[in-house]
Amino acid sequence: MSELRSKAEHTKAIRDLRRLVLVVNTRSRRGRRLYFEALRRLADEGFRPMRTYAVTDPARLPEILDEALGLEPDLLVVGGGDGTLSGAVKHIAHRDVALGVLPLGTTNNFARSLGLPLDLARAVKVLSHGKVADIDLGMAGDTPFANLASFGVSVQVAGTVKPWLKRLLGRAAYPLTALTVLPRHRPFRAYVTVDGRRHELLTHQLNIANGRYHGGWQIAKDISIDNRRLVAYALGSGRRLRLLAETMARAATGRWTSLAGGPFVTGAELLIETDPPLPADVDGEVRLRTPLTIRTVPNGMRVMVPPDFVDT
Repeated sequence: MSELRSKAEHTKAIRDLRRLVLVVNTRSRRGRRLYFEALRRLADEGFRPMRTYAVTDPARLPEILDEALGLEPDLLVVGGGDGTLSGAVKHIAHRDVALGVLPLGTTNNFARSLGLPLDLARAVKVLSHGKVADIDLGMAGDTPFANLASFGVSVQVAGTVKPWLKRLLGRAAYPLTALTVLPRHRPFRAYVTVDGRRHELLTHQLNIANGRYHGGWQIAKDISIDNRRLVAYALGSGRRLRLLAETMARAATGRWTSLAGGPFVTGAELLIETDPPLPADVDGEVRLRTPLTIRTVPNGMRVMVPPDFVDT
């Protein structure tokens, strides 16, 4: 872990020195189309990037991020979807560099949780006129994540949804793909242990949220990416139709307005067990399995956020 400047000092350095590196996933939904516009808008805000990377092969992203951070920028600007930004999170955690987000993906859950505008022009202005904040990270085993760990039908959906459908329909591609996966999906028993209390659920889907959004829709208004706790919740019971109805209701209405009004379990550390053991989708990466301990890491990463972001 590197020694960190104060957030005020870091913000001032970004505004005065403008030392940034730009990394854009040009395979993301809008990355290729907007890469040159991003360069132009950065120049309009007085930024002259130390280096720019147009990533055409996402498998090279870890290597490129290491190279970019080796230039010691004050601000690492990453353009892409949640998968690209999740990769950046793993590199930036606990370092004296802030992440600047250009939301160029399908659902942009991470950007939404930070209160960032989703259009490129205003997102670039946040880099120039915003502030540095420290936000919490989730930790699934030894894997840091920004937004969500999930178990169940969504893992199959993430592996099934077609790239062309995401490009065509955006976030609506996920519930539509779920309609094709759900008839064959079997419910499972999940056990969530928090503060010594074990909660048992029969469900098709279990989510552990660090951020406020999933699938581009708000989970609850009082969830925060900076409140020192994680939120576990199931969608549906063991009945497929109930899962479908709850998913559609949440998508259409933002059903749960408060943590007090929904099926939530919250805590700083959660032990997740399932019967049968299941793979975990951790911010789009599937390589861990239950049983799994998931905890929050307070102030685990620096980000550039709008001036009105509540930083605790």
